[in-house]
Amino acid sequence: MDQKENNGCGNSDNVSSGLHKINTNVCIDDSVPPVKAQSLEELHMLQQKKKSAPTTPKSSLANKMSQEDKMRQQLMSISASLASLTREKGPQMIHGDPEKAKARRQPLKPLISPRPNISDSSLKLTHVLYNLSPPELYEQAIKYEKGSFMTCTGALATMSGAKTGRSPKDKRVVREETSEQDLWWGSGSPNIEMDEQTFLVNRERAVDYLNSLEKVFVNDQFLNWDPEHRLKVRIISARAYHSLFMHNMCIRPTPEELESFGVPDFTIYNAGQFPCNRYTHYMTSSTSIDLNLKRREMVILGTQYAGEMKKGLFSVMHYLMPKRGILSLHSGCNMGKEGDVTLFFGLSGTGKTTLSTDHQRELIGDDEHCWSDNGVSNIEGGCYAKCIDLSKEKEPDIWNAIKFGTVLENVVFDEHTREVDYSEKSVTENTRASYPIEFIPNARIPCVGPHPKNIVLLACDAFGVLPPVSKLTLAQTMYHFISGYTALVAGTEDGIKEPKATFSACFGAAFIMLHPTKYAAMLAEKMLQHGTTAWLVNTGWSGGSYGVGKRIKLAYTRSIIDAIHNGSLLKANYNQTSIFGLNIPEEVEGVPAEILRPENMWVEKDVYVETLVKLAGLFKNNFLKFLDYNVGNDTKLTEQILSAGPQ
Repeated sequence: MDQKENNGCGNSDNVSSGLHKINTNVCIDDSVPPVKAQSLEELHMLQQKKKSAPTTPKSSLANKMSQEDKMRQQLMSISASLASLTREKGPQMIHGDPEKAKARRQPLKPLISPRPNISDSSLKLTHVLYNLSPPELYEQAIKYEKGSFMTCTGALATMSGAKTGRSPKDKRVVREETSEQDLWWGSGSPNIEMDEQTFLVNRERAVDYLNSLEKVFVNDQFLNWDPEHRLKVRIISARAYHSLFMHNMCIRPTPEELESFGVPDFTIYNAGQFPCNRYTHYMTSSTSIDLNLKRREMVILGTQYAGEMKKGLFSVMHYLMPKRGILSLHSGCNMGKEGDVTLFFGLSGTGKTTLSTDHQRELIGDDEHCWSDNGVSNIEGGCYAKCIDLSKEKEPDIWNAIKFGTVLENVVFDEHTREVDYSEKSVTENTRASYPIEFIPNARIPCVGPHPKNIVLLACDAFGVLPPVSKLTLAQTMYHFISGYTALVAGTEDGIKEPKATFSACFGAAFIMLHPTKYAAMLAEKMLQHGTTAWLVNTGWSGGSYGVGKRIKLAYTRSIIDAIHNGSLLKANYNQTSIFGLNIPEEVEGVPAEILRPENMWVEKDVYVETLVKLAGLFKNNFLKFLDYNVGNDTKLTEQILSAGPQ
């Protein structure tokens, strides 16, 4: 074999032995230069250097600034947010995870020079983990937070600690001169006052705790999908779980929006792992959630339940938005193919989530909305769904949304398979899932819509005396909106179960800041302006109270909602009931006519009348706390609303 061979990928050369060199037939592709890394550490650093692609045009100011200047400006802003009031200085900030920083060959140089003459805390650097992505937050949570695991569907399961729900009795609002005259104080109000000095004591305690940590998580995000009225919020927390929760629940800025974010409109200091001092004035436990509307700040101590942040910001919106002439609402919202929007109000167990989730309609939001001159807009960027007894058959959208990026709070799962048991209540019944609204297939993005055509007030009446549906007058809408009624089934006592009436003003009394009649007056004004129709829909019992009657079939309720949406219910003939004076349609397609009038379904008519009178009395007693309140100079408004109640 003395003939040379050439296969196009390499040559066979003669060697000194006279034998040909073996050709491996391997083609060398030199069109891409090799990675210039001398170690695995360098290779991993290169892996993480790629930036997200821009989604919006960069501002001219952002283009003129160097990357170092942008970073310095951002860190100075965060340092100012964490400034101690006694020293008027914030911590020395530096970007990145301290564990990764230790692995680098060259130590990171601080962008703000240390000031050792201030205090010991100034001698250390606080690492800022700024607007991390879900994968980065997963890594932080699973590696550093006990009780954080990935489930079989990819969701992050975590624990909120001793508190597995909100602590409304520990929530405080600073009584100060800029908001004092606007806020609702006294009987029935959720606003428990504290003074400015006590707030500053708690703020200092939270800030000192956060400054003592080696790293803090910072989220800069938005509230309200309406760009004309959106709010910039900053959340500073100690846990990756809290950062991922707020990443889901607030509106996520683009990289370019972050570059020009600037000073936030409101800041949350979540030091929930650290307790408040119980001997501090106004404190009743080691937990305190404090709002200061003048400083635009919120402090959380002694509770790691993430829902406190969500609802705290909702309270802020309930104060700031009405001052702009925008109505803030605790409601679900969807939109039909013709652009018709419906708002759904209802307390827990009334079917608000189920009925507002309609595959024939787009979901604008499930919980918090604003109604401005531009139409309706979702306040949030995500959903916070209850998980107890969740099933794929009953709630397929929520079930399918529990995937990578979702936070699961306080659920129980199999140690080996990581499969969640949603029926398990050993930690709490208040198990929750937080996920971006994009995880819902028919979500409308951006989450905005035109003015509502219909408003549905949902009540689960366990007394069994309210009709399945009634059309409300404007005054009746205000009355029932302020009342916020539903009836829960009480616990068993000597084998007897009785309904228990529950009233929550504006269907969200725990979060409103102004007197309920102010929100009701704004609602009436907007309904008049845009020709909106309101309906009272009972999803509770018929033919008797709980234990005697039967719950109204979901199929009937869906037919009622369909009739509202297609406009056929507006054309129906109506009759008025006694006592409550409700207008009941004579027929609804898909619903038996006899159940539309509650008395038809009761065997004992005298018991029906007795129960109806009892419920009317509960409504009247609940409304007593609103009788002496005037909205502005209009002394007749409360009287007008009262006359629309049961007589």
